[in-house]
Amino acid sequence: MSCVEDECSDNDCMGRSKLESYVFSCELSSIVPFYTFQGDEEEDLEHFLELRTVCLGDGAKEESNVVEVTAMNHQGKTVSVPVASLHINCLPMVSLGEFELKAPITIRLKSGTGPVTISGLHLIASEDAETDMSDEDDDELDEEITPIKPAKKKQKQ
Repeated sequence: MSCVEDECSDNDCMGRSKLESYVFSCELSSIVPFYTFQGDEEEDLEHFLELRTVCLGDGAKEESNVVEVTAMNHQGKTVSVPVASLHINCLPMVSLGEFELKAPITIRLKSGTGPVTISGLHLIASEDAETDMSDEDDDELDEEITPIKPAKKKQKQ
């Protein structure tokens, strides 16, 4: 588990955004061809899935295995995208880097019989209660700043 804090000053942290990460893994096959990642239904939490690797498991046949991800785009529409096409002889594993998606997400074995293992991180973002008060503190800090006056120029004689 890891935590990240945002908006920290030298004296004290006014607002915090906490990020927890957990290992994620699922296996797709002809028996279980899809996995849906939902996350919890709590209002103050956001759930993300950061996909890292897609690889063929033991017993994979000499066939093409295509893995597809279905998630929402920026307009709120559901979009399905193939993220990996694996074959035991030439490409048994794909690294997706840090492919991050917001829940809900469905991962599906579009073609092939697998087994295909998808691994990555389950990220949970939450806001501390102090974050709401940080906006008020920012307004107070803005009032305390004095404007900078321009320098006076010397006049030529």
